[in-house]
Amino acid sequence: MGGRAILFPTIFFFYHIRCIIMDRRNILLWASAVPAAIASAQGRYNVVYIMTDDHTAQMMSCYDNRFVKTPNLDRIAADGVKFVNSYVANSLSGPSRACMLTGKHSHKNGFTNNEHGIFDGSQQTMPKLMRKAGYQTALVGKWHLVSEPTGFDYYNIVPGQGDYYNPDFITMKGDTVREDGYVTNIITDKAIDWMENKRDRAKPFILFIHHKACHRCWLPEMKYIREYEDRTFALPETFYDDYEGRPAAAAQEMEIGNNIHMDIVYDTKMYSPGKQTRLTDSYLSMIGRLNSRDRADYDYFYDSLTTDFERRNLSGKELAEFKYQRYMRDYAKVLKSLDDNVGRTLKYLEESNLLDSTLVVYTSDQGFYMGEHGWFDKRFMYEESYSTPLVMRLPDGLNARGDIREMVQNIDYAPTFLDIAGVPVPEDMHGVSLLPLLEGKHPKNWRKSLYYHFYEYPAEHSVKRHYGVSTADGWKLIHFYDDIDHWELYDLNNDPQELHNMYARPGMEKITKRLMKELVKLQKEYDDQDALKLNDSFKGE
Repeated sequence: MGGRAILFPTIFFFYHIRCIIMDRRNILLWASAVPAAIASAQGRYNVVYIMTDDHTAQMMSCYDNRFVKTPNLDRIAADGVKFVNSYVANSLSGPSRACMLTGKHSHKNGFTNNEHGIFDGSQQTMPKLMRKAGYQTALVGKWHLVSEPTGFDYYNIVPGQGDYYNPDFITMKGDTVREDGYVTNIITDKAIDWMENKRDRAKPFILFIHHKACHRCWLPEMKYIREYEDRTFALPETFYDDYEGRPAAAAQEMEIGNNIHMDIVYDTKMYSPGKQTRLTDSYLSMIGRLNSRDRADYDYFYDSLTTDFERRNLSGKELAEFKYQRYMRDYAKVLKSLDDNVGRTLKYLEESNLLDSTLVVYTSDQGFYMGEHGWFDKRFMYEESYSTPLVMRLPDGLNARGDIREMVQNIDYAPTFLDIAGVPVPEDMHGVSLLPLLEGKHPKNWRKSLYYHFYEYPAEHSVKRHYGVSTADGWKLIHFYDDIDHWELYDLNNDPQELHNMYARPGMEKITKRLMKELVKLQKEYDDQDALKLNDSFKGE
């Protein structure tokens, strides 16, 4: 019996070892086809973060199907989640990017505005922490933070805002190289090339694909130059807003109908030889990058529109509505190319067996006005520019699907990516990880309010400096300051277009005091000492 007792464990031992060897051989044979299972087991998902510029939820059909169709963007939401209460901390390109990279509000990451800001690349950032944890980090496209990117194994970026046609790119060697083609296509080409040919396949990666689209002045890819010309877009209900009770809104310089604000040449392409506006030279420089064949086609198309425009001699409301239609059509054309290229990215991930092991994130650096309040551009804490689209296709192992209604902000992206990578989230980050939401959970202690602070004044578009708080139950309190001292209060449940400032109205005392208390709590939590000192004019008692 003793011999048999020893024999059976021995036979079992060698049988078990044989099974392990066979299993490993099998794994080697099909490992390339199931990276999702391996990534899920190790908790080392890849991340592809696609961010556009000035793309707004109104122009994304999974959010709003009135204007355009965005099938590839919608696919991300359909295969994953759509955040319906997604916001930014500072509605401006450079500051928004800094918030994303650091997980901190502008006053702590140091990049408050585009006019005078230079991002401090020596500070702690999410890409640096991911890289330290073994991730490869890559950035392609728009950087817009002035200083050289840090924390990336690879980058290839456009200078400043970049150009739509035959754009320049800055390499890691410091060389500036002009590329032939349309910027949205080229950025996607470079991103796919890095995934296919330049990365270390033994490591997980995070890839930042930062598109120039849909930034002003909305120059379309040549193959889409005639798209949407048969469409007449409905005017927003607030297009002729009179800004009553909102002096900061009245003082802005971003009205579509104003030829100083929305330039008739630069923005709507109504150029004829000799026509000079403040932005004509910039416009001619941008389209001057086209090759001779494309330039001839471009001129033929827009010259015919210009001839008709000048013949009609429009003014007043007719001029404003003409400019609105030109704006909407050109924006939609630029967006169509963007959606195509999101589709190309998804196709590559799918064909390379990466899709189910990769968190795919799509968002914009902020929202944008598509004629609401008569405006284009962003900056205000009003909903159209304060909110931003955010959809995610989730890898295997993350089970949430459909709409997520919890309040989220772009300071949350850094903690989320770190959490997904198994990297401890630094205590000094202001954002919170969205991982519980992606797992299908709905924490009862999830935040009930968000903080916002905009700094860039005086500057382009003349939007006053302001900060504020918004709450999950639909209230918003804003303080405009600097050369103005004005408070605004909105009940978004009954006034979603933010037309009626309720501040200091009878009956609003209780809710105003509650919001002020919440505002101060967030200012203290995020240590915004300068803003705390500006609350003295509050009259909510």
